[in-house]
Order: sequence, then C-alpha cells, then structure tokens
Amino acid sequence: MLRRTDPVAECDLPQPRSALDAEAVIAAYRRWARVYDSVFGGISAFGRRRAASAVNDLPGKRVLEVGVGTGLALPFYNADKHVTGIDLSEAMLERARERVVRQQLNNVDDLLEMDAEETTFADGQFDIAVAMFVASVVPNPRRLLAELKRVVKPGGHILFVNHFLATKGVRLAVERGMARASRSLGWHPDFAMESLLPPEDLSRAIILPVPPAGLFTLVTLEREGIKDKPTSMVA
Repeated sequence: MLRRTDPVAECDLPQPRSALDAEAVIAAYRRWARVYDSVFGGISAFGRRRAASAVNDLPGKRVLEVGVGTGLALPFYNADKHVTGIDLSEAMLERARERVVRQQLNNVDDLLEMDAEETTFADGQFDIAVAMFVASVVPNPRRLLAELKRVVKPGGHILFVNHFLATKGVRLAVERGMARASRSLGWHPDFAMESLLPPEDLSRAIILPVPPAGLFTLVTLEREGIKDKPTSMVA
C-alpha cells in the first residue's frame, strides 16, 4: 500500500499537518483488519462501487487494484477484468484472500504484499490501475502516481477514489482538527488533491464527486504516451 522508507521529502508539495510513516499505517491497519468491513465498509461502499463501475466501463482487461485491503471492491469487477491486488498489510490481505475463496472470485489473479510506490511489476503491465482510499495513506503521493504511470501502458487509465481536503467551511476546520489523529486512523484527513496531482494532470483529469454528500472524489486520468498500434497485415 505504501513505501517502507521515505528518503526524500517532497517539501514543495502541499503537506498534511501530521506526519505519517509506513510503520504507523501498518500498525493501524493491523488493528483495523478484523473490524474494517463493518466500520468503514458502509461509508466507503459508494466510492468503491463507483470506482469499480468506472473500471468496468474502460477498455482493457488487466487491472491493478492498489490498497486492495480486505477486498471489499473485488466482487464489483466484471468477470472479464483480470484483477491483481496489492497491499502492505498482510492482515488485510488475509481477509481479501478469504473473500476470494468464499465468493469464488475467479477473475482475481493474485493478491500480493507489495509497496505501491516501488512495485516489482513490469513497465506497462496493466491496462488500468485503481487506487481506492490510498492516496492519503502513502508517504509520497507523487511517487505513487509516478509508479502507476510506469506500470500502466500508454493509453491506459489511472483512477483514484479518495477523500480530499475541503477548501473552505466547517468541513475544512473539522478535517484540520482530525489531522492530529492521523497515526491512529492510518490516513490523512487533511489531504489536498494538489499533493497527488501536479497542475498538468489536474487540468486534464476527470474529477467527479462521490456520495455520500460528495465526501469522496473519483479522479480518472488517462496515461499519456504512444498507444499500442495494431500490427499491419502483410500479404
């Protein structure tokens, strides 16, 4: 789900007020693993369903789900989408594996413990990468974005569904206040979209609010580059 080390600080980006390292996140999700579905499953269900639906509507079969957690989104993918899920929490992955067996999700190819900012996948291995509620967890969101751009082929798509910091009003004050609990929560309530997307990507991304009450946002970004060309037929 995230890097175990953070050798370079990204000081030029909007930063959450509370520091959060990989060890804190692993510990938090170890605590949450057994109750994650009941505590967070309901409020995050709209976002997961919306992201999976968006994936289903896109071309391509090879899907990488980053931060797969307990596998809450896995049943929502179409059977023709071949899904590989990764997460840094082995406790969460065990729950996901149980779900795959229990619900006979035969299109789930693998569930791997892996660092999302430095995966072992080949360049362009996937048609689509989707990160659900992960961007505000990783130490370096821009590194996550760069890694997803590497493993998704040109012309493919990268999707994020996440909570992003409000820009004004009561919600902004509440989120700033909640930031003190980041280490216990395992995520940053005060996470700005600009921490993830540089201006050039923000300008071309499709950004849609997600229920309940627009608390979450779905971001879809087409992977730039030269798309695969069809092989010419030679007589």
